[in-house]
Parts: sequence; C-alpha cells; structure tokens
Amino acid sequence: MLAIADGIVIVSVATVAFTLRFGWGQRGELPWWLFAFLPLAWLLVLVAFGAYSLHHLRSGMEEYQRVATASLTLAGCIGIGCYLFNQDLSRAFFVLTFLGGASLLLLLRHGRRRLFNRLRVRGVLNSPVVVVGTPSHIDSISRVLRREKWLGYDIVGALTTSDIPETPGGLPVLGQVEDVTELVRRLPLRAVIFAEGSFQDGQQFKRVAWEMEKLSTEMIVVPAVTDISAGRLATRPVGGLPLVHVERPHALEASRWGKRAFDIVGSSLLLLASAPIVAAAALAIKLEDGGPVFFRQTRVGRMGQEFECFKMRSMVTDAEARKAALESANEGAGVLFKMAKDPRITKVGAFIRRFSVDELPQFLNVLRGDMSLVGPRPALPREVALYDRDTVRRLDVRPGLTGLWQVSGRSDLPWDETVRLDVYYVDNWSMLQDIVIIARTASAVLSSRGAY
Repeated sequence: MLAIADGIVIVSVATVAFTLRFGWGQRGELPWWLFAFLPLAWLLVLVAFGAYSLHHLRSGMEEYQRVATASLTLAGCIGIGCYLFNQDLSRAFFVLTFLGGASLLLLLRHGRRRLFNRLRVRGVLNSPVVVVGTPSHIDSISRVLRREKWLGYDIVGALTTSDIPETPGGLPVLGQVEDVTELVRRLPLRAVIFAEGSFQDGQQFKRVAWEMEKLSTEMIVVPAVTDISAGRLATRPVGGLPLVHVERPHALEASRWGKRAFDIVGSSLLLLASAPIVAAAALAIKLEDGGPVFFRQTRVGRMGQEFECFKMRSMVTDAEARKAALESANEGAGVLFKMAKDPRITKVGAFIRRFSVDELPQFLNVLRGDMSLVGPRPALPREVALYDRDTVRRLDVRPGLTGLWQVSGRSDLPWDETVRLDVYYVDNWSMLQDIVIIARTASAVLSSRGAY
C-alpha cells in the first residue's frame, strides 16, 4: 500500500511540475521517456535503498534518511545520464519534481507514522511479544516498552532463567528459556525479545535462531550495550564473530564549532522574534506586584563552570525565603525540588511558565556561550553537589534551553528518567537530533504538557 501511495505522489508531482513549466496540454522540451520512466525508476531506487523494509519503516529517522538518500541518488543519476547522452532536460521541471517529490514522500511517511503511533498508543495494531532473559533484565525492558507505547509491543509474558511464577515487576512467567520454540508454536506471537542473560553460550543462541527461522515470528536481541544510538554502532564480522564497534560521541567536538555556530545564529533570530512577547510579559509582571521583572540564578554549565542564568520572575519576590517551609511538600525525586501547585508562583508567573515564556531571556545565555539551544537541563550548584558518577556526564556539554527532557514530559518526568535522557543526548549527539528536538519543543510548549 505504501508503494502505491508513493507512486501516486510521484506521478502527481511530476504532472504538476510539467504543467507549471510548460503549461497544460503542451509537449514542451521534456523527453517522453523520462516522464514515463520516472515513477518506476523512483520506486525501484526506494526498494533498493530499503525504504520499504519493515525494519526501516519502524526505525524513525532512518526511514526518512533512506527516502531522502534514494531520491537524491536518482536525481544525480538522471542528471549525469542526461549530460552524458546529451539529453535536453528542463532545469525547472527537474528541480520541481525532485524537490517536491522528495518532500511529499517524507511528509507521507511522517503522516503515516503519526497515525500508526496514535493507534498503537490506543492499543490498536499492537504486536503480542514475550521477553526472554533474567528477571531483572526482563523488567527493565518491559518498563521501556510500556512507557513507549507508540512502539506497539504488547508484552504477554516472559521466559526466564529462574523457576518463578512472575518477575519482580509482576510480569507472568510462561516458562523457561528452553521453552521458547514451543511457546511460539502455541501462541500467535509477533516477536520474541531476547534480553541479556537469555543464553548460556553462543551454541544455544544458534540453535534457538535455527528454530525461529522455521516460524513466522520475529527475533529481536537486546545487546548488553544500551542507550547508544544506532548511528554510533557498526557490526563488523571478524573470524565469524559479529563484533560491535562503538564510535566516540560527537558531543565534545560539536561544542567547538558546528553546534556553536548554530546556537549563535538561532539565538540571535529567536531573541529578536521573541522581543515583543518578552516586553508584554515584563509589563504584566510589573503591573501585578511592582517587583523586578527579571532575576538571575546561578547554574552549572559545561565542565562545571558556574554562570548566571537569566529568567523572567514567575514567583513572589521572597520565594527563596519561603522554600524552607515547603520542603516537606516536595514532589520531586532525586535532587530536584518540584511542586505541581507551588504557592510561591504568581498568577502571571503561572501563565508564563505554562508556555515557557519565563525562559525566553535565556537566549542571551545561549548567545553568550553559557548555554546551548539544545542540551541537558541546566542544574543548580546544590543539585550538582549531589550528582553521582553517572549523572556528572551531563556536564560534558553546555546545558540547553530545551532538550530530550523537555520534549519527553518536562516536569512530569521522574529524576532518573531526566538523567537518562540527558546522558543519552550527550552520548549520541547529532545536528539532526537537535533540529528534531527544537521542532518537538514547539509542540510541547504550545500544548503546555508537563509545565508547572
């Protein structure tokens, strides 16, 4: 069905491009064979680049990357072919077709993904799976899959290395690892997920894999290496061993040039664009209680360097003095202080917090180099003093005005999940991920999800 939809998009775009360039009903200067051959060639190149592979259709950005790469490759081949064979090709038609076609193909997949994700979150189109491994690893994977409902995995049970009725997390145990093929034959499972500790040795893994080949059930193996993006992993067979090479993170190099240039340009434009909003909020704050509009708060930046973070005041002027009396009502986990209904927040403050207007002055921090547009949450010195060995990893890059924590729940996230997302960001930075996070931030802010 997706290939048919792609074909309709390609034919439609080519027709519109032809009409815009030559006019309706005109033959123009376009070689007839190109117009007839283009849709078929485009679909074949998409197939060759794995754009219709089930694996890539469920792997987010990789699907978009393959569609874009396939489209660019075809455009290059046609351009070179026309030059070598002296074929006259309208540049306007060429640009309109491939630019419009690639954009609509990506938009089609984005819409399809959003539709499927929403259906899976509601329990439609879910795939029944079982998880195999030690009880602790099974529960760890189950928590992730239940949290990320859009993946569409419905965990019906577990196979463990222990003889227990259920895992510590409450997942029913359907048998032991040796029972996997019998269970697959008995239940309509879409996939079996093998966690760490599933196999005693490589020979047992091969025997299970051979048995799974005969069944129409997907085999998914969770490696011991977690929270590493696929872009940093490369499998290279050496002497029959599939060795997984892990590339160094790019976050530190990014802080030096490319990411910093992006921050300077982006913060400058956004600072100008947000100036009217800041002015209106400043007037409202001043009229409410006559106190100062802005306040500075010491935060910890890259490599532990402290800086003054700019914000618009959203609390009463003596908020810090009142904090001690509210410690017993703290709803935050870890080192964070959070209250969903903090009595220190003013009426105007509640509104500007809801839409993150109070954080707009931090574009100045980004411009100065204290922060980045995207990065880990900027921490207070007292929070950093309580960091454990893993959490300190957040300080290897500049803190961000937004980040994975912002688009994944904001204040609704527990402390350990905030840390995990920040550390994942540091370990797996990419410019494309920054752009995606910024786009998702706009949606999260406008919907005011998790803001308090």
